Amino acid sequence: MKEQHILTLYIAGKTQKAVRAIENINRYCEEHLQNSYTLEVVDLKEHPELAASEQIIAIPTLIRKLPAPIRTLVGDLSDKEKVLVGLNLKPA
Repeated sequence: MKEQHILTLYIAGKTQKAVRAIENINRYCEEHLQNSYTLEVVDLKEHPELAASEQIIAIPTLIRKLPAPIRTLVGDLSDKEKVLVGLNLKPA
């Protein structure tokens, strides 16, 4: 059985950059993780208190909570190679 990936994408409103990040991470997850992931999108405009608790300093920010170790990626996630390496789905 594949390892379960728990991902959270933090955005601030439905900006062009946020929409692009959501589209990109959804595409990469479908291509590389199929049914072995959970993706939560959190809008910091609706839940600003989460920015401090998760130490979000830039948006969009993607955090992989599982599998350990925690990994953090910032930006619209348009560089597929960088995202896959950052999520440890592909060797560097």
